[in-house]
Amino acid sequence: MDLTINTAIYGALLAFLATVVLCPILIPYLTKLNFGQNVRGDGPKSHLSKAGTPTMGGIVIVIGYLFSSVYFTKGSTEVLAVNLVTLSFGIIGFIDDYIKKVKKRSLGLTAMQKIISQLLVAGAFAWFVYNNSHPYFGLNTTQILIPFVKGGFDLGFMFIPAVIFIVVGGVNSVNLTDGLDGLNSGVTALVAVFFVYTALTAGSPLVPAAGAAAGSLLAFLLFNSHPARVFMGDTGSLALGGFVTSVAVILKSPLFLALVGIIYVAEALSVIIQVGYFKLTHGKRVFKMAPIHHHFELSGFTETKVVSLFYIITAIAVLIGFLGFSEAL
Repeated sequence: MDLTINTAIYGALLAFLATVVLCPILIPYLTKLNFGQNVRGDGPKSHLSKAGTPTMGGIVIVIGYLFSSVYFTKGSTEVLAVNLVTLSFGIIGFIDDYIKKVKKRSLGLTAMQKIISQLLVAGAFAWFVYNNSHPYFGLNTTQILIPFVKGGFDLGFMFIPAVIFIVVGGVNSVNLTDGLDGLNSGVTALVAVFFVYTALTAGSPLVPAAGAAAGSLLAFLLFNSHPARVFMGDTGSLALGGFVTSVAVILKSPLFLALVGIIYVAEALSVIIQVGYFKLTHGKRVFKMAPIHHHFELSGFTETKVVSLFYIITAIAVLIGFLGFSEAL
């Protein structure tokens, strides 16, 4: 495969076109099936108008991504692994969404069902990577790159549990970022652009796959930006989490994911801090509401202002990531 920037562009364009075509078809269908969004009563009052907006739009993101990714990367075990992880987490999210919308069980899958299914997917992926050498940058299978530091750090026997932690933690962090119109879509599109760069540098067949993810998300943004005509639901957010974490692991860049995905980290930490402090103080809160994007809203920021701010933070983090990556080689 000719791994140039052109392959990333072709991957992005095909995914963009597929998603743009499918969204207007799927949205009326989801509306007809009454797959509308439920809005938290204790959340920002501005979100009440979102009630009934069709969700599960992540189906289109996954289809657009997979269509382009498979077309441009036939025969690649690395891309196959990423695609299977992305699809598997998308299926978990779909089942969760389906139970919420069709079975009318507000919590969807139980916490135990979610964690077991996620651990199974993450464990299978960790085992695959551990047993399949991808010596990018001259590193061994169990090594990872460190931003701004030459050479890699060898995780050794801790590689498999570390990967499981990275994947499960990362997937749920990406899921928490899905709460405002266009937030998760735009942030993850920027993160995907970072992985286009890293895959190109590595000479990895993931180049067009990363491009496809960016293209599909940009197309989805046409329908998901404020005011959103469709939400991605857990179907989309879990699939995106599976994509960014699996690509990061294969490209030996999970620490870079924490950098360029700083919004994911902030969202997850805000929930951990909020819940922990609430339990320790028997009812007190650090934030007005968690995840942190809701705290900003309740502090007087408009939804679009929060989304724009988080885009800017991610874009700056990606630029720093480019520098850190070049210094790490």
